[in-house]
Amino acid sequence: MTIKTIVIEGINQDVSIRRTERGAEVTIEQNTRHAGRQDICIAHIARDEDRESRYAKATEVAKVVYGTDRQSRAAATNSMIHDVMNEIERVAGC
Repeated sequence: MTIKTIVIEGINQDVSIRRTERGAEVTIEQNTRHAGRQDICIAHIARDEDRESRYAKATEVAKVVYGTDRQSRAAATNSMIHDVMNEIERVAGC
């Protein structure tokens, strides 16, 4: 089975991961009173990227999903960030 899209419910937004030709694209969906629904791309993950850069992008996605602490870091454990990265890699086909 190939997964083409996953939606993760975050604290304030929904995070959508969808497969592209080169890998995966991560977008957040925001609903505001003034602008309505907006999709904002926060990461492009290519299949041929190294693991460190994929982890850094997964950390940015985890900030949206789990929120941030006082130092603007992801309010998530290392294993939670790895879970996000595994889902991104699964959609991307890495």
